[in-house]
Amino acid sequence: MDSRIREHAATVVDHSTGIEAGDNVVISAPSAAEDFVVALYERCAEKEAHPITLYSDSRATRGFLTNHTTTFDTPEHLLALYEEMDVYIAVRGDRNATETADIDPDTNAEYRRAMQPVLQERLSKTWCLTQYPTSGNAQLAGMSTDAYQEFVWNAVRLDWEAQRSHQAEMVERLNAANEVRITSGEETELKLSIEGNVAINDYGEKNLPGGEVFTAPVKTSVSGTVHFDMPLYRQGREIRDVRLEFENGRITAYSAERNEAVLDGIFATDDGAMYLGELGIGMNRAIDTFSYNMLFDEKMGDTVHLAVGSAYPETVGERNEVNESAEHVDMIIDMSEDSEIRLDDEVIQRNGTFQFEDGFAHAQD
Repeated sequence: MDSRIREHAATVVDHSTGIEAGDNVVISAPSAAEDFVVALYERCAEKEAHPITLYSDSRATRGFLTNHTTTFDTPEHLLALYEEMDVYIAVRGDRNATETADIDPDTNAEYRRAMQPVLQERLSKTWCLTQYPTSGNAQLAGMSTDAYQEFVWNAVRLDWEAQRSHQAEMVERLNAANEVRITSGEETELKLSIEGNVAINDYGEKNLPGGEVFTAPVKTSVSGTVHFDMPLYRQGREIRDVRLEFENGRITAYSAERNEAVLDGIFATDDGAMYLGELGIGMNRAIDTFSYNMLFDEKMGDTVHLAVGSAYPETVGERNEVNESAEHVDMIIDMSEDSEIRLDDEVIQRNGTFQFEDGFAHAQD
């Protein structure tokens, strides 16, 4: 077994989740990540924890969704399992990243509604989402398998304490601010409130790799327009050039130049899908290659991402409303040129350079 696989497993078990003796651990992973699952089991054994594995596979998911002929019900047996677990580890790894591309968006929306109680239970526990470097994801990223392995494992093996310290600067500023303004190019002019909400320093815990600071907008505060000029993959489809308009927090108009029908399904899922649940600021300078993988792309240092749908409850202050939805869809803005982030009218990032980084004074248009 490649030694980097065991390093990856050790980071998940020791750093990201802090698994302890007696913990019931559920690992959801595709068959392509078998070696990684073995390494996770080895590490859990050393901790005297109790792992079990749920097989996950996009081809199997497609078979289920395309052959389902009745309404979807919440799987109570899966919900019961999650109620008994202490730690959840989600492992991504595709043999074919577009396997689910022909599933009807309305079917996806209905399925996600049925799965929402399961998702909420899962998110209430200690959890970590990570990536195993498969050939399917390498192909999507436009890399050789060897190059993609290096890309993933280099991102995972970051000095997370140094990353935490770097990101703490942004956490402090966000927690002291009330209003955020994001401008980029001619099409993004967005204003939102974060008053009373909490900024989280993501340094490789819930997401591995980490490398962002995120919070939640006050639900009804978002106004303006945004152009997500970086593409994303959702439901096995590439979505390009998403444009959203907001008024009183709610999406009032939207479009995409490619696969707009996927957005139709997302926004039809439930009312919460029409509001923002997350504002994230990418701060991981070690991730400098776009890979069509949101787990990595949203962490890039010259980006901001916004998620429609559910908010993470820990980011919402007790006086504010938690946006609830069966969806959580991240979309990215390239902030490297003609862009600014303002906190209460103070420029905190200009053209991808943060105020507390070298070169900020020279980061002009």
